[in-house]
Amino acid sequence: MEKTDGIGNENGSTEEKQSFKDGSICGYNSLHHLLSANLKPQLYQEVSRLLLGLNCGKALETIVPPESAKALSSKHDFDLQAFKFSADKELLREPRVVRVGLIQNCIALPTTAPFSDQKKAIFEKLGPIIDAAGASGVNILCLQEAWMMPFAFCTREKRWCEFAEPVNGESTQFLQEFALKYNIVIISSILERDINHGETLWNTAVIIGNHGNIIGKHRKNHIPRVGDFNESTYYMEGNTGHPVFETAYGKIAVNICYGRHHPLNWLAFGLNGAEIVFNPSATVGELSEPMWPIEARNAAIANSYFVGSINRVGTEIFPNPFTSGDGKPPHPDFGHFYGSSHFSAPDASCTPSLSRYKDGLMISDMDLNLCRQLKDKWGFRMTARYELYADTLASYLKPDFEPQVISDPLLHKKSF
Repeated sequence: MEKTDGIGNENGSTEEKQSFKDGSICGYNSLHHLLSANLKPQLYQEVSRLLLGLNCGKALETIVPPESAKALSSKHDFDLQAFKFSADKELLREPRVVRVGLIQNCIALPTTAPFSDQKKAIFEKLGPIIDAAGASGVNILCLQEAWMMPFAFCTREKRWCEFAEPVNGESTQFLQEFALKYNIVIISSILERDINHGETLWNTAVIIGNHGNIIGKHRKNHIPRVGDFNESTYYMEGNTGHPVFETAYGKIAVNICYGRHHPLNWLAFGLNGAEIVFNPSATVGELSEPMWPIEARNAAIANSYFVGSINRVGTEIFPNPFTSGDGKPPHPDFGHFYGSSHFSAPDASCTPSLSRYKDGLMISDMDLNLCRQLKDKWGFRMTARYELYADTLASYLKPDFEPQVISDPLLHKKSF
């Protein structure tokens, strides 16, 4: 008798192996689709409660996108999901509802195509998805890390630096038109070339205001040196601190990719007053997927703000195989970028994820009043001991630092 995995699929079947190869989970778009298709409704409701939490004591509400957005989703084959985070009604404050969007996408042409063609094709791919966000009334929209190019930072080849552009370069200009057209704030993560400082490269998020203006920028604080993430070949740690940008729709910040692994990075954006923190990313399944649904949600809870997590999709094949000093044989790709973009809220609720292998647009209404309500409920800011943390960190930074370890005086006593 064939063994099954408990939901009716045969272990090791050709179909299952193929489903992992194409980026799906056993043929399903996402974990939530797999569970909803294979569990009885009552069981799925309880599993959902545990996986996604409750918002104001109930399951997260869905939103029906407008027909024009659904038509674009169907025509251009991208995943479209929409949800609503509520807050308790207050007596002295009106609701502060903002509609936020996340876009995930794969590249549009092979990495062997001319660079100008690759960038142009990505622009053409994103246009209809941004139009769907605009038609849906999105107020703030965030794109994935380095959305305007393949994520070539695994290769260590310098020719990919040609994709770099100034903050006011063609990618920003492309998005400024949409910002003006739809009265929308857009967060655009690019490979920046700093013309005024020796043409240095940075991994930078550009914040475009709803009037088409550039509000500011933030450079990636933490640069990975793990697996194929050879990013320090191209750019180093950012120098912009932890800025929060006050926009027409709320106070936002950007914790770029690898910064999500650093709790103090999340904390600093919260201390500066962020209400929504975006995490534009490019990460692969083998390395980080078990961590993906946890870290942003933890940050939202600990810092009493909303988090939007965005990851690109697809497997990007590069012309020349590369190695990364980890014993693996030469290979031409990073692995599969698993998408799965989603939102997390300060009350521990979160949306299901977008597809693991398709382009997608995730939309969410969020009442920003929930941020203060959760601060009042849990008192994390009030009960934190920042002076103790500051003393420990100041001590740790000194060359003569010694850990505060109290050893059992009998630890090394010989027994007879």
